[in-house]
Amino acid sequence: MINMVVAAAQNGTIGINNDLPWHISSDLKHFKQLTTGKPVIMGTNTYNSIYNRLKGPLPNRRNIVVSRQSTSLPAGFELAHSINEALALLGGSDASLIGGAQLFKSFLDQDLIDRIYLTEVKADVKGDVYLPPLKQSDWQEVDRQPQRDGQWQYDFVTLERKQ
Repeated sequence: MINMVVAAAQNGTIGINNDLPWHISSDLKHFKQLTTGKPVIMGTNTYNSIYNRLKGPLPNRRNIVVSRQSTSLPAGFELAHSINEALALLGGSDASLIGGAQLFKSFLDQDLIDRIYLTEVKADVKGDVYLPPLKQSDWQEVDRQPQRDGQWQYDFVTLERKQ
């Protein structure tokens, strides 16, 4: 099972300047809870953002970076040159897709996502990276938990692929 984990503003913004456009502590805790102990799949920009912030991989997770470039990665990151190669590395294990927009679109277009954990931020936020549109006919909302953290109002939303 591949879960997509993403936070998006009402206008679809998911990033700006290779970073999150907000700092919501409880969302970061939610992200950690959803992904710890499982492999995470990310694209090059998400990898760069994580590495620049942490100077290493997300702890207690297998960090798989999908990149068409044959680049060497620091310890704690694994390179896959394609989505199929990333899936092969998983060997059937559950994983979380954590970004960015290009990988979200590719996985969604290929119907590879089973569940989406969406933090729906109740604001229009300036950004330069946007969540690809979700086909409403493909998804069923199974859970919604309203939240508030400082100035931010948001919902933790779980969507499952319709059968």
